[in-house]
Amino acid sequence: MFIVVGVTGGIAAYKSVQLVRLLVQAGHDVHVVPTPDSLRFIGLTTWEAISRNPVTTSVHDDVAQVRHVALGQSADLVIVAPATANTLAAMAAGLASDLLGTTLLATTAPVVVAPAMHTEMWRHPATTANVATLRERGVVVVGPADGPLTGGDSGPGRLSEPEDIVAAALAAVSGGPLDGLHVAVSTGGTREPLDPVRFLGNRSSGRQGAEVALDAARRGATVTLVAASVDAGVLDGVAAHPRVTIVNVETAAQLGEAMGTAAASADVVVMVAAVADYRAASVSESKLRKEDGPLDSIALVPNDDILAGLAAARRPGQTVVGFAAETADDDLLERARRKRERKGADLLVVNEVGWDTGFGAGGNTIAVIGADGAVVAEATGSKAVVARAVWDAITAVRGIR
Repeated sequence: MFIVVGVTGGIAAYKSVQLVRLLVQAGHDVHVVPTPDSLRFIGLTTWEAISRNPVTTSVHDDVAQVRHVALGQSADLVIVAPATANTLAAMAAGLASDLLGTTLLATTAPVVVAPAMHTEMWRHPATTANVATLRERGVVVVGPADGPLTGGDSGPGRLSEPEDIVAAALAAVSGGPLDGLHVAVSTGGTREPLDPVRFLGNRSSGRQGAEVALDAARRGATVTLVAASVDAGVLDGVAAHPRVTIVNVETAAQLGEAMGTAAASADVVVMVAAVADYRAASVSESKLRKEDGPLDSIALVPNDDILAGLAAARRPGQTVVGFAAETADDDLLERARRKRERKGADLLVVNEVGWDTGFGAGGNTIAVIGADGAVVAEATGSKAVVARAVWDAITAVRGIR
């Protein structure tokens, strides 16, 4: 899941380090949003190291990506721990004076707060009323616990233990719209050997398919990710997710076999991998050397069309989605429409590629072609943003809300 953890300015913020660690270890994509006051207790460097994501406190950072609302829109879950009396009051009043405030107003995800303050503050009528207001809006309140407080005091107001907050927060999130579904995703670029050293391949990093798999898992699906050649580190995040199983392959034939096996029980099949169209008619058992003479040509034979095969073998109720990498020109959408019809996919995602775009780049630009040839979705942004747009289109086709 994409989880936002808001940290506010209380001494109990030190416990939130363990909270974030537990969420990351469980395979979640955690984004920490500290208030400026909270940084007096725990610094940015700690949050970035523990969460493995960049951290900012300002609504003026990353303006082009509209970060002050994007975090809330992307979140599957928002946790505020510790939640001070001031934060609870701001939430109840709908104030948006900082990045955490705007994130909370922009999200439709479940919100969990773990209050922490002195007993007198917790029992004050204003705090009691604010908590009641938040509960009426569906906010889940965890704690506070009764125990020792700062300064030698004791009583209700102690931040609940990180393990208890995690358990309550995850319980507040339903399985997600894809709960109970099995999804098969392919990613990376296939490699067709010429000899023990060389191969025919492409520049696919595998990052887009990894994000598609990860977003499906965050939405509750059980995912089989068939991965051909990918860049170093691309699979780290998805491999940590408990609902993702990775199958490693190299050639188009191996990928086709693995996807066929996975598709046999899958509800949704998404072919993101960049599959080589051709392979060598014969593979040399020894290295091809210059001194052996000039190599005038290499005989190639076509690989099987994996996407078309999966679409032809689809079961009733199964959704098959293809990806097509195309260089940008005026005919891009028409070529994508023809390709979708030729291959028989329910949806075809056409992504623009070039020397500096698509393959190996941090972002992507896509259009999703539906069964009637219409463009049902478009997206430009990071590959995580594109993955969410793809799954929004798939869930719409399947009638999932």
